[in-house]
Amino acid sequence: MREPELPAGMPDFFTAAIIFAGINLMWIFFVIWVMYGMVPVVVLAVLVNHFITRLEIRLNSQKA
Repeated sequence: MREPELPAGMPDFFTAAIIFAGINLMWIFFVIWVMYGMVPVVVLAVLVNHFITRLEIRLNSQKA
């Protein structure tokens, strides 16, 4: 997601940041699963999904 006012030579790190966040979430979920079981992992995943949805709604309302 390149901003229009950024210089042309500036790289876009959005995709790399999303992949890095996904990899980190994966090992964090695995550690929580090993330590506490599957239920806390599912609860945490639902909470993360909820916060991402709220962020998307807020960002869409600011654009409108």
